[in-house]
Amino acid sequence: MPLVTDYLVIGSGVAGLSFALEAAASGDVLVVTKRSADESNTKYAQGGIAAVLSAEDSFEAHIADTLRAGAGLCHERAVEVCVKEGPARIKMLRDIGARFDRASGSTLDADLDLHLEGGHSARRVAHAADMTGREVERALLEAVARAPRVRLLEGHTSVDLITLAKYGGPEVCAGAYVLDEASGKVVTILARAVVMATGGAGKVYLYTTNPDVATGDGVAMAYRAGAEIADMEFYQFHPTCLFHPQAQRFLLSEALRGEGAVLRLPDGSLFMKKHDPRGELAPRDVVARAIDFEMKRTGAEYVLLDITDKKPSFVTERFPGIHEECLRWGIDITRQPIPVVPAAHYMCGGITTNLEGRTTIPGLWAIGECASTGLHGANRLASNSLLEGLVFGHRAAEALASTLDRSKPWPEVPEWEVGSAVPSEEAVVITQNWDELRRLMWNYVGIVRSNTRLKRAARRIAMLQEEIAEYYWKYYLTRDLLELRNIATVAQLVVECASSRTESRGLHFTIDYPEVDPKLARDTVVKRGVPAHLRGR
Repeated sequence: MPLVTDYLVIGSGVAGLSFALEAAASGDVLVVTKRSADESNTKYAQGGIAAVLSAEDSFEAHIADTLRAGAGLCHERAVEVCVKEGPARIKMLRDIGARFDRASGSTLDADLDLHLEGGHSARRVAHAADMTGREVERALLEAVARAPRVRLLEGHTSVDLITLAKYGGPEVCAGAYVLDEASGKVVTILARAVVMATGGAGKVYLYTTNPDVATGDGVAMAYRAGAEIADMEFYQFHPTCLFHPQAQRFLLSEALRGEGAVLRLPDGSLFMKKHDPRGELAPRDVVARAIDFEMKRTGAEYVLLDITDKKPSFVTERFPGIHEECLRWGIDITRQPIPVVPAAHYMCGGITTNLEGRTTIPGLWAIGECASTGLHGANRLASNSLLEGLVFGHRAAEALASTLDRSKPWPEVPEWEVGSAVPSEEAVVITQNWDELRRLMWNYVGIVRSNTRLKRAARRIAMLQEEIAEYYWKYYLTRDLLELRNIATVAQLVVECASSRTESRGLHFTIDYPEVDPKLARDTVVKRGVPAHLRGR
């Protein structure tokens, strides 16, 4: 017998949990997450949440900064909604127990300490030291645990969406098939609404700030189900990830540069002002390309992020998590510059939605990083990501509360068929394809692209997908296999969207078309069976 619920939420980051918390007021919620409930991109977010929280700031300024960073592709209405509804979402977090840093010496609860980050014209980033995501995740999980109508299923990896069109019915999403890793069985879950909140896909690249769970599951599943996907060419590379042979995916927050850290070549010389008059406070795409250029020009393996001009007490008070983590690897950031390299960080594209999270498939909703709302355009402004998850999680919960219909009978769908699949004795195939896929994406579809590299990537991804499909149908499902299948689909979509954009804009830079083409200020939209094309949304 299938499990049934009003709302099936896939993912347990800021978007999924904030939705679950509010949706529990109108229905039963089942949150499915493939590892522990707190393991998501949210947990690793350092910088904070951007919102207009002081008299020295304004909605107009935050909107203007977001539009400027988005390089002409932001949807102005999405930006306006997110910015204007942001302060209420910060209040919600504080109401459920999230603790943000207050201004030095202040005893007023409303007087928050606000950071300045690259691309922002004012201090507007609320934070909990340099571990904001961890604090937000903690508060949301504790609040969800108190909600009587929310159930969490850990260790469950989603396989595919259930769409009734597959079984002769209407094009409606009615649930998902989900692998219970402990038993190895695939569970059928039916829901009145399925809410994708699966986060990003940084593991599609060799170097990433993302945790291992970030394999683009939601985008890949939605694409296979026939949903529209948009703007996948715009993958943001964070400029500053710790370069150390044993340290994996450790991010050095944008706030370091906001508080005065500078970038140097290994010989100590500054270089950012040569690339942009804003220097270290230029948007992330500009800084990442500048570092990439200088590394290739000089042959350096890394550049240096230097905040040693600040007093040690200032650094350790502002950035205790970064200071502690770097000490683990023998680097005292109060006295030594930090070796850094760019790394894949944030997926600006995703499943296309309206301003309530509705996708192009009835019954399927998407929120957070896996969604393409139009907020980020061609480049996300720093600290707008947690904001987006909170705002659109809230908006989706409100919209579904007013439309939930329990009168319809549950559809009859078949249980998962194992068929002739057998246990695998060739798991090395998964490891080999995983490594090859991520390396070719890094080398061919990274910070700087070309037509030749994209064509090579497309050919090799197609071959890998054939091998993955053969393996998929032959052997029992595992989480590793499902994640490999999903990152291959994401890689295909990134290459397809990048190949269709014959200009350089925001995060997409190609040496064959190095200039912005004003005629191409449109979204790149792709759907299964339909080639990627640029059009307005």
